[in-house]
Order: sequence, then structure tokens, then C-alpha cells
Amino acid sequence: MPAPQSSCADNVTKLYREHHGWLATWLRGKLGSSFDAADLAHDTFVRLMAGRRRQEAGAEPRALLTHIAKGLVADHWRRRAVEDAYLAAVAQLPAAEAPSPEARALILETLHAIDAALRSLSARTREAFLMSQFDGMGYEEIARTQRVSLSTVKRHMQAAFAACLIAYQADAP
Repeated sequence: MPAPQSSCADNVTKLYREHHGWLATWLRGKLGSSFDAADLAHDTFVRLMAGRRRQEAGAEPRALLTHIAKGLVADHWRRRAVEDAYLAAVAQLPAAEAPSPEARALILETLHAIDAALRSLSARTREAFLMSQFDGMGYEEIARTQRVSLSTVKRHMQAAFAACLIAYQADAP
């Protein structure tokens, strides 16, 4: 029989009190920023509360918190890399062509959603999509490069475009 809701909330509250400071310090060492560390420490406990693994925290709470936080740190650095690449590209534009801060924020949200969608795909599908969209390769050239049939490349591209469309629709207002 599952524990009552208040008992789970009490357990998370206790975990937070006992381990938040340690987790924030650990994250600060990984991120080099107390602000980012505070955000990710908070997000770690939010994930813990939202997940089904609350009961696992009893025996080794720091191991579970570290496991959750490591995933958030990886996501943080991946998001930062996408943002840095976008901002570097924008910096190359003449000032008159640079997007407004509002447009930049919307573009970054969309880029993060597409990045997440592409990470959900198989490596072959992601590679085919990137060859097409960033290297300008045609489907036949991709098929030769990947040593697969043209119909396989078409399936990969269909899956990638569908994932991007779903990500875009989920991110759209």
C-alpha cells in the first residue's frame, strides 16, 4: 500500500532540510556558479517530488540526489552549448539584422526543443537529419554515405521531421 501523500511530502521536506546545502555546494563545484547551482538544486528536488523514486531516497539519499543532479547538469551544459552557438551566429550578423531580445528568447526556446527532439532519435536518424539540414546533402548522397537504401534515409528523415514538428507544436503558444 503506497504511503499517504503527507508522509511523502514530509520525507521530501526532511531530505531537503538535510541535504539541500550539501547538494548546492556540490553543484556549485560542478557549475562554477552559485546561482546556477541554486537553480539546479531546486530542480533536483522538484524532479524527486515529481518522480516515482522518492522511496529510493531512504537508504542512500545523496546517491539518488547526485544521480538526478548529474542529469540536470548534463542538460544545463547542453543547453548552454546550444545558446553559445546561437549567440555566436547572431554576433556575426550586422546590427540591423540581429533579432530583438524577444525574438532571441523564442528562437532559443525552439532550438532547445529541437535539440531535445533530436536527442530522442537514434544516432543514424539524427545523423541523416543533420547531414541534410546542415551539410546540405541530398537523400541519395546521405544513403551512399551511410551505406543504406534511399528508402531508409527517407524513413529517417520522416522520423526526424515528425520529432521536430512535435517539439515545435509542444513549444508553441
